[in-house]
Amino acid sequence: MPDHNHAQRTPPGNSVFTHQRTGIVGLAALDAPVVVTSSWIDEQLAETFARTGVRPGILAGVAGIEARRWWEPGTSFADAAAMAGRAALERSGVDPSRVGLLLSTSVCKPHLEPSVACDVHHRLGLAPSCMNFDIGNACLGFMNAMHVAATMIDSGAVEYALIVDGEGSRAIQEATLARLSRPETTAADVFAEFASLTLGSGAAAMLLGPLEQHPGAHRIVGGVARAATEHNGLCSGDLTRMSTDTAALLTAGLDLADAAWNDVPETFSWRTGIDWYVLHQVSKVHTRTLCERLGIDESKAPLTYPQYGNVGPASVPITLANNEERMHPGQRVLCLGIGSGLNISGLEILW
Repeated sequence: MPDHNHAQRTPPGNSVFTHQRTGIVGLAALDAPVVVTSSWIDEQLAETFARTGVRPGILAGVAGIEARRWWEPGTSFADAAAMAGRAALERSGVDPSRVGLLLSTSVCKPHLEPSVACDVHHRLGLAPSCMNFDIGNACLGFMNAMHVAATMIDSGAVEYALIVDGEGSRAIQEATLARLSRPETTAADVFAEFASLTLGSGAAAMLLGPLEQHPGAHRIVGGVARAATEHNGLCSGDLTRMSTDTAALLTAGLDLADAAWNDVPETFSWRTGIDWYVLHQVSKVHTRTLCERLGIDESKAPLTYPQYGNVGPASVPITLANNEERMHPGQRVLCLGIGSGLNISGLEILW
């Protein structure tokens, strides 16, 4: 007799979702204007590096991040998100009054409440009937929002959904540089906060809508998600400090990616036929190791981290927007990201 109780206790693999009638009808990414080079950061920490024996140049040489960007003082996260949202709406040609859902996915928030979405909703002058709320899931928030929005459009609950994200690394990096410049700083302190110096600033937005009204839109096909939340303590942070066990986070993230990749349904056929891999951009080590582990052709994975750093959940849409002219109708685009927590998400788009 089969052990039904045991079968019920067997943990499932990936969460799998598909979409039928939703496409991308507007996409925009904005660059923060102040370029901050890794060589400049090395100069700020020259005394600390010399005293602790940390080798200068690891940001560019090991992480592969040559620069990142900051917003000008006075530019808020909501400012950035709203600017991107306005650009996406303008490019789509859709009347803002038809947007029924606004999702803000910014990790960076100046306060616990109200939501960033409230601020952006007001700035964009969206209709009172437009639902608005934040979705937060570390670096996966934007991809999670694409799934939520597509589900609501597929069901007919809303006609259009706008996803926005505005991230800023100036505050945390200025605070980190000041903290690491203290005479009591050790090499262990430098490496615990190293990931903070890889962050970047930027904004992105995406308008999703019904394919029957936009037959030329880029169709959201579907994707998978998987969790390994036993690793939720490997990376934690706020607007002034982030502490990361970089090596352990990389190992656990790659293990999670491998488990998810090996459990992808055959119906998605992601092992062959993908034209572009739009990866969450963390660093050179992370990107190369992930591609090696999953057998991804690196030439199909356009890079933004060398000049932008890790822009959190805005990373995937920024990379997508910066390379959309290279993508052609009918090509398959796979967005893939790992977020601290740990979670992983993959989402296919038919261009």
